[in-house]
Amino acid sequence: MSQEQSLLHRILDHANRPDPYPLYAELRRTPVWHEPGGPYVISGFQDIEQLLHDPRVSSDSRNLATAPGDPLIEAVEAGENGGTSGGTDGGTEGRGAGMLPPGFLRLDPPEHDRLRRMTHRPFGPPHSPRKVHDMHADLTAVVDGLLDRIGSEADPEDVDLVGAFAYPFPVTVICRLLGVPREDEPRFHTWAEAVAASLDPDPDAPDPTERLRASHDARLALGGYLAELIEDRRRHPGDDMLSRLASGDGPDGPMSTIELLTTSALLLVAGHETTVNLIANGMLTLLRHPEALERLRRDPGFAAPLVEELLRYEPPVQLLPQRTPLTPVEVRGTTVPQGASMWLVLAAGNRDPEQFRDPERFDPDRRDLRHLGLGSGIHSCFGAPLARLEAQIALSRFAARLERPRLLADPPPYRRNAVLRGPRSLPVACDGVLP
Repeated sequence: MSQEQSLLHRILDHANRPDPYPLYAELRRTPVWHEPGGPYVISGFQDIEQLLHDPRVSSDSRNLATAPGDPLIEAVEAGENGGTSGGTDGGTEGRGAGMLPPGFLRLDPPEHDRLRRMTHRPFGPPHSPRKVHDMHADLTAVVDGLLDRIGSEADPEDVDLVGAFAYPFPVTVICRLLGVPREDEPRFHTWAEAVAASLDPDPDAPDPTERLRASHDARLALGGYLAELIEDRRRHPGDDMLSRLASGDGPDGPMSTIELLTTSALLLVAGHETTVNLIANGMLTLLRHPEALERLRRDPGFAAPLVEELLRYEPPVQLLPQRTPLTPVEVRGTTVPQGASMWLVLAAGNRDPEQFRDPERFDPDRRDLRHLGLGSGIHSCFGAPLARLEAQIALSRFAARLERPRLLADPPPYRRNAVLRGPRSLPVACDGVLP
């Protein structure tokens, strides 16, 4: 195995999940890293940002001309396609028996633009301009309720802030927003985990075939569950996104049933998976930087710049292993062929010294901060305004109410996923929870 190939495998190795940043620095020494038969890996900030805005670069994995025998590329392609070849229908029925086609995150214009536009009507401006803003009081109440529970039920000497706080908060929010019963979380939790795991291009997974089968089964079960909910919302509409999407009252008309299923599945899974990591990474970073934690405790307004720096410093989505040039694309003198697998390592770009001064330092006072923590271009994070607000409220209330929190394990145990990187649990001790 070559040094370059071993570097990519080390980046994906779960053993390096607690601190992949030295490996990203090593990766940046070669602006376009490529091993014959493997992906083209881009790690510089400017290069990634330009490619995210380049219409010649596709997000649809069906444009990928897979190099036979390369396990990294094959794992990604199989995971994105749900382990089935299916048809080539971009957003309509007919793509493989019992299988959801890709959501708009995995589509190109014009299908992407139409579905994202339709999804945005009940979520944000111009049609729902105060949707997220008006959620502030409800979000704060959910956070304080979780902290109250920690104070009354948890052992202050051993609190898992992921299980007790960072996970249930975004799940509760996305359930309310979509109109999914919160009590159904035990059902869709396993499905969401399997879908998220399929995004991880882990060449050393214990049983890749079983993982793909689990992803296929999870997507199928999730689709059936959401189909029942959508049918119920059609009969009994409410003030939630599923009801609004099912009504199809916009100029684009209604979504097809399969488009409704894929869109709602995307919103349910992506609507909490990344925010859990953002909040968990944020609490871990604050506990490692007590001066920032104390400043946030004294000044809740500090949460806004802190979250922006957090999105740069510890982004919840570390890499995008699913871009494909529709024509040959030149990057830093290297031509990436049409149909090749292109990986964009957002977390490496976010610590690029050509873009950021002292990039390895956590500094919420940075000026004119531009980061890739929520992506960029047409596929930038759909729920970015909500994710920012959730993180600001969660971290400011955490700082204000937990008395003298301290880490019990550093580093904490991490999730296996290299794409959606975050602690699996975050054990802390504290002196109590303030009322």
